[in-house]
Amino acid sequence: MTRHKIETATRPSGTRARAAHPERPADAGAVGPAAALPVRPGEDPWTEAEVAELQQELTDAATELKAEIAASAEAVSGLMRDSGDGAGDDQADAGTKNISREHELSLAANARDMLAQTERALVRMAQAGFGLCESCAEPIGKARVQAFPRATLCVQCKQKQERR
Repeated sequence: MTRHKIETATRPSGTRARAAHPERPADAGAVGPAAALPVRPGEDPWTEAEVAELQQELTDAATELKAEIAASAEAVSGLMRDSGDGAGDDQADAGTKNISREHELSLAANARDMLAQTERALVRMAQAGFGLCESCAEPIGKARVQAFPRATLCVQCKQKQERR
């Protein structure tokens, strides 16, 4: 397979669309949402099965995170109830309860953040823009999206962001 530079055109929304492959008609081998997902030069195009697997993975993750958030809320509620009846507790017991409560609150906040990212990825997947870097509008890369479906930045832009 020869490598071709993928030309991009700016959309009205400011993101770039992937130009049609120079050797194939726009609809050749492209059926449904897989055709809309961008790839980097040299990568194989997305197949319908890969897109379906990715969507199922995100949907399953959202379901698990919702369950985790509910369990964490229940645990925090229990810890809040227990914090009131500290009769006979020493300072170490009170401190342990506070640490447990803060830990549960932290886990719940992390799960809510992950759920928001997951739901955002599902929305982006249904619209144009999934698989494109939100910073440079270039394809994120099929392998990166498969490894981390919530990714919104390509590797280069993510590295720049982390250096700041």
